[in-house]
Parts: sequence; C-alpha cells; structure tokens
Amino acid sequence: MTETIAALVRALLPYVSYLIPLPIIIPALAAVLAILCARRVNAQRRIAFFSLLTMAAVNATLIFIADTAGIQTLQVGGWDAPVGITLVADRLSTVMLFTSSVVLFSVMWYAISQGVRDGTKDQPVAVFLPTYMLLTMGVNVSFLAGDLFNLYVGFEIFLVASYVLLTLGASQARVRAGVGYVMVSMASSLIFVLALGYIYATVGTMNMAQIGIRMEDVPAGTRTAVFSVLLIAFGIKAAIFPLDAWLPDSYPTAPSLVTAVFAGLLTKVGVYAIIRARTSIFINGGLDGLLMWVALATMLVGILGAIAQSDIKRLLSFTLVSHIGYMVFGVALGTAQGLSGAIFYAVHHILVQTALFLVVGLIERQAGTSSLRRLGSLIYSAPLIAILYFIPAINLGGIPPFSGFLGKIMLLQAGANEGSWLSWVLIGGAVVTSLLTLYVMVLVWAKGFLRDRADAPEGHLAMARPSPLSEVTEYVELEKRDDVGRLPFGMLASTSLLVIASVSMSFLAGPISGVTTRAATSAQDDSIYRYAVLGDSSDNPTRHLDPKDRYDNGADSLENRSGPLPEPEPAAPTTEASTSATAPLPTSVSTDEKEVAR
Repeated sequence: MTETIAALVRALLPYVSYLIPLPIIIPALAAVLAILCARRVNAQRRIAFFSLLTMAAVNATLIFIADTAGIQTLQVGGWDAPVGITLVADRLSTVMLFTSSVVLFSVMWYAISQGVRDGTKDQPVAVFLPTYMLLTMGVNVSFLAGDLFNLYVGFEIFLVASYVLLTLGASQARVRAGVGYVMVSMASSLIFVLALGYIYATVGTMNMAQIGIRMEDVPAGTRTAVFSVLLIAFGIKAAIFPLDAWLPDSYPTAPSLVTAVFAGLLTKVGVYAIIRARTSIFINGGLDGLLMWVALATMLVGILGAIAQSDIKRLLSFTLVSHIGYMVFGVALGTAQGLSGAIFYAVHHILVQTALFLVVGLIERQAGTSSLRRLGSLIYSAPLIAILYFIPAINLGGIPPFSGFLGKIMLLQAGANEGSWLSWVLIGGAVVTSLLTLYVMVLVWAKGFLRDRADAPEGHLAMARPSPLSEVTEYVELEKRDDVGRLPFGMLASTSLLVIASVSMSFLAGPISGVTTRAATSAQDDSIYRYAVLGDSSDNPTRHLDPKDRYDNGADSLENRSGPLPEPEPAAPTTEASTSATAPLPTSVSTDEKEVAR
C-alpha cells in the first residue's frame, strides 16, 4: 500500500502546481455557474454536488503528496515571495482542507436532499447554492494562504458569504442575529487590519515566512504587542473566551444545515490561523501562558453555559465554544506533541460537531422543534435519528474508544509531559469539561429521546411545517401537524457519512495521528517552511516558473519525518543558524542534528 501511494505521488508530483490552486478555483467556478443557472435549480444542485465531490478528491490527493513528499508551495504567476502570492500546501493545511471538504460535501448533500423533499418556490435556494460555494472558496483560501494579507482576504470572502447564509429568509430573529454577527465580524476584521498595519510597520512584509525571520530581531515587547493584537482578531473568529459571546446568539438562529457548517468550519479557521501564527511567525511563544488561561476559561465557561440551555442548537453552540479550549490548550503547550493533539482534536471536532447539528435538523423535521421543553419519545418515534445522535454525542463526551477520547488523551499526555503546574491545572479543567460534556449529552438523550413527549412542559406544540432554509415561526398543536413522511435518503446518508467518518477516526487513529504528528513536527521546524516559501534568499526575490528551483530536496519528506517525536518540552527560540533561509537545506536531517541545531 505504501509503495502504491509513493508511486502515485511520484507520478503526480510534476503536476502539483496545477493541483494546489484547484481547491480555490473549483468552488469559484461553481459559484459563477450556479449564478448563471439561477432559474435551473436541478442544474445548480448538480454543479454544487459534483464540484464539492471533485474538490474532496483533489484535497485527498494533496494530503498524500504533502505527507509523502513534504511541503509544497505555489508562487502564483511565477512571482516569488514576498513580492508574489504564495499558496502553501503542507500537512497541516491539507489535513484541514480535506476534513473541511468532507463536511462541505456532506452538508451540501443534506441541503439538496432536504430541498428536493421539503422545498417550495418560496425557499431561497437560488441564493443559497452560489453563496455556499463562495463560502467554500473563502475557507480554502484561508487554509492555503502563505501571507497574512491573503489570509485576511480568505476570512472576508467566507464572512461575506456567511452574512447571507445567516439571514436567509430575513425573519426578525435572523436579521437581529445577523446584525450582531456583522458588527462583531466587522470589529474582528478591523482589528485584523490594524494588526496587519502594525506588522508591516514593524518588519516591512506580509509573507508569514519572512515575518518570522524578521521578528527575531524585533524587541520582545514590540513582538508581544503585535502578537496580542493578532490574537484578538483570531480569537474573535475562533470564539475563545472572553470573545465568544456572539456565537451562541448568532449560530442557533440560522437553518440547521447552515449552523452545521458554521460550527464545524468557521471557528476552526480561526484556530488554524492561531496555529499558523504561533508556529510560523511568533515562534518564541511569548503569550503561551496567557493562552493556557484563555483555554481553561473557554472550556469551563462554554460547558457551564451549555448546561443552562433548553434548546439543543444553543446547547451545542456552547459546547462548540467549550471544546475550542482543548485546541487552544494544545497550541499553548508549545510542543510538537501538544500541537499534534490539537490538530487531531480539531479534525475530530469538525466531524462530530457538524454531524450533531445535522441530527438536530433531522429532529426539527420529524418532531417539529429542537427545544427540550417540547421534545420527547424520539427513541420510539425516530429510532434511526436516536442512533445518529447517540454515537457522535458519546464521541464528543470522550467515551473510549472513540476519537474524542483519543484526542483528549493526546492532549492530556502532552500537558503531563510538559510538566508545569499550569499545564496540570489545564489537565484538571479538561477532565472536568469532558465529564460535564458527557452530562449535557446524556441530559439531551434523557429529555429528548427517553422521556415521553406528553411529560414535556410544551410537548403539545410543534412547527407547522418543515422548512429547509426559511424560518418557520408558526406553531400548531402536535396532533394537527401534517405528517412529514419518511426522512429523505440523502439527509440520512449525508448525516451517516459524517457519523461514520467520525467513528472511522477511532479505527484509523494510528495513521491519522501519524499524519498529525508529522504535521506538528513540520510546522515547528520553521527552517523548512521558510526555505520552501522563500527559497535561497529571502531578501532577493526572483521569478521562478519551475517549483523545483526552491524545493527542499526531501528534508520534509515522509522518510525524514517518520521518526519519534522529540522530547515534549516547550519550544526553545531558534538560532540564526537554524532559521536562516539563505542556504539550501540538506537532503536529510537526522534527529540528532535537529536537536543540536535547536
């Protein structure tokens, strides 16, 4: 199997420059075609479906290439960084790309199936599909960006799309939530722009690799101040405490399928940005202690907020905030082991959280509500939905042997190996949060599935009809509600796909953790990232049409990344000898040589 993959990678490697931009080009073209076919709904659906399916295949290919051959870069237009635009496909970005493509495809399949069965002429399907493809494009731009400005561009692309998706139907509640979301996002974007200005004034470039080199000569106070401003911008987008209050008020008002993709992806883009900034730019980790306190507060405040909720979508929104803290915990440790755990947990959480929100959409369709005050008897009336909820719920709660348990164990072990008293405080907080998450999931199970609906305080009420996109505010007596019929196959199949994907992480934990470990090790080896992006000389940009002119000759390949992790200790500041991008890297770098260099 390994030899087959290696042969495939060797065959595709000459064409990698054509593969890297495809995750951006495919959804952009699909959005244009969807707009042109606005009056042909079936054509729109086919375009979106097959575009996302193709994009998932491309992203899977990029994972194999990046993991086998090492980091790959594309200098757009042949203009070298920092003058030109650089797209970076390393293990971290490709793993996030593929995971997001699986989620985006599943949600699109879910939306198409729901629209076919429940949609009417009043549903804004013609607006939804091209906007959804635009959001996909923005997410992919963010993952592939090699400079902060294009990271900002990616953020703005998917934020503009999210404004539209959040307010579909233009009901009073959605407009009110949309206004709040827009204001918070605009504030975040303004802070991001200010951070870009501060960084450019400090080091004179926007390229992340070059910023990392020049930041080493910047005074520690200035460096910390700039990093703080950048973290505020990313923290708002990632919904970390105390910048998370907007999320539970915004996400639950959107349609369930829109909330699913928001919860699964948009906050993880913020986490990805924090990881990239910490490993590529601010490698000294001056704010790691603060991040650990933030991670602890995010975990506890989020899960305590979830306990107080009676609506499942708001409850899951608070758990979303809470589990962002686990990822920030892994990043704040400053070790390859902690970063590997954070990446693994991010992949797990994207799949599980999206699956849970899609299940909520199934519950709303069948039971006419997502409120625990009105739900009951679902295990008898909808046993398949009960199964689809139960598996990701206990996965999120961290029950072994599921991926949620494995991801938490990776993070707890990394914290224990780091050994500081603060990391032990975080370990205690993570354990408490996991137990409370399990309590919340069991609470939903007891009230929504096991309890008789007649015992629910408002169990006699239900939405008058199912609605894929527009909000339904009309409620009728449960007995008078029209029978919605059997669940569409596509809605069940797409939800099941995500549930199976999350469960498969348990069976494939070894290979997946191997990829995340190599991703973490590669991300922390800033010399390879800098050489792959900047080439021989960061101060003398040239124009190379052949990517081989700057490739690192296998220093980041699978062969040289298959060794054990270095001892888990806080990352030490790198020396000029190891971070200099003025000389080519050797073909292979032994573990001992790396330790001596660091």
